[in-house]
Amino acid sequence: MDPVRPYTEVLDRLKSAGLRPTRQRLALAKLLADSGDRHITAEQLHDEAQRAGVRVSLATVYNTLHQFTAAGLLREVVVEAGRSYFDTNTSNHHHFFHQDRGELVDIPAGAVTVSELPVAPEGSAIESVHVVVRIRDDAN
Repeated sequence: MDPVRPYTEVLDRLKSAGLRPTRQRLALAKLLADSGDRHITAEQLHDEAQRAGVRVSLATVYNTLHQFTAAGLLREVVVEAGRSYFDTNTSNHHHFFHQDRGELVDIPAGAVTVSELPVAPEGSAIESVHVVVRIRDDAN
């Protein structure tokens, strides 16, 4: 049995997405892949990278996350103007956003039903629907 090199899977994913596997992309992709499905901000990933000894600027983290999103490796979830989370689960699903905690959580599959959608303007087509349900701590 051949041993699997630690970056082999990440390297293959970057190449299949058409992204050149730079040192920084590899390191960030590995940090994302090693933690399973999760929601992360650019700032959180930057902090993780720093703790792991990966020398990368916050601007590079933002650029890399947007490149991964454009390549279909991540899904960006905008919860409010200027505030985005990046989801490693790229399947079509919805989210709770806990406003008090700044936490994004998956809504179980099938828990949201969208019964009717408007007709898309001429010359366009609906690509997807994403529901973000905003919640907060109960005041009781």
